[in-house]
Amino acid sequence: MAKIKAGVIGATGYAGLEIVRLLLSHPFVEVEAVSSVSFEGQVISEIYPQLTGIFGETLANDAAVVDRCDVVFGSLPAGLSEPIARRCFDAGKLYIDMGADFRLKNEADYKQWYGKDYADPALHEAAVYCIPELHRARLAGAKLIGNPGCYPTSVALGLAPAVKAGAIDPATLVIDSKSGATGAGRGLALNTHYTECNEAFAPYKVAAHRHTPEIEQTLSEFAGREVRVTFVPHLLAVNRGIVSTMYANFMPGFDLAAVRKLYEAFYREEAFVKVLPDGAVANLKNVKYSNYCHISLHADTHTGRLIVVSTIDNMVKGAAGQAIQNMNIALGLEEDAGLRIIPPAF
Repeated sequence: MAKIKAGVIGATGYAGLEIVRLLLSHPFVEVEAVSSVSFEGQVISEIYPQLTGIFGETLANDAAVVDRCDVVFGSLPAGLSEPIARRCFDAGKLYIDMGADFRLKNEADYKQWYGKDYADPALHEAAVYCIPELHRARLAGAKLIGNPGCYPTSVALGLAPAVKAGAIDPATLVIDSKSGATGAGRGLALNTHYTECNEAFAPYKVAAHRHTPEIEQTLSEFAGREVRVTFVPHLLAVNRGIVSTMYANFMPGFDLAAVRKLYEAFYREEAFVKVLPDGAVANLKNVKYSNYCHISLHADTHTGRLIVVSTIDNMVKGAAGQAIQNMNIALGLEEDAGLRIIPPAF
């Protein structure tokens, strides 16, 4: 079978580079074209020397990527994807947006949190938001996929079984998440300078992070009613990884043993989500560079609360790996193709 021609727009950002890195090992895909506004005309291996002798494509413009490819991954800031998505959609090509433009169903939420209106509302009607383990049935025939954010992925995978079963009271949910510095992207910001984040640890965008409505959207869907959460992210002085620790009161009739049965049944057939055994604690080092999500379950018997710890690699399962997983499903490929990466031990 002929290989699928894939392109990456925004290939020199962290998530864009991660897409390229993973696709270069995909058995059914060839990286046909890459683009970058900042480095157009340069060879990508000049920007990232680890690609020397492996991938030496010259960075083109966005239009060239769309014209040459069957599948296009867009790794762009919010507000820039609609024209590219429209061009792909009209040409019958699959566009997977790794930014925020096609994540929220409600335009009012997008305007509130991102300060922009939808320029092409009809395109948003066609878009499919998909965390594969929770929404894969939506992908049949999809031509435009909104790839989920990193924090929402870790939170939704960690909470979906309990919320769907009514095992916890959503009104009591508190979500405490920590991310490595790559989550902020390649652009410089004061809090990601080495001297600011080294030997430091602090929350940021307290109760005001843009991933909040995306988290609430998915949890509301599984709860069958509106869910609002307290969500506080923190910056970890590591390159990659997310740890989300989530607290909620048990509903009557549920305890840790009952919840464990729910989770084990919910994820039994999933290749990438692993529910850890009793006594184990999810640790980001055990999922780094991989598409896995590790979940550990705990009970605070003193307060009657369930504690869920969910950890992923923010660049893989939280971005590029999940985008490839979505592509595989949408195109009828093996879901784990190109993603069979065992996390390193150190």
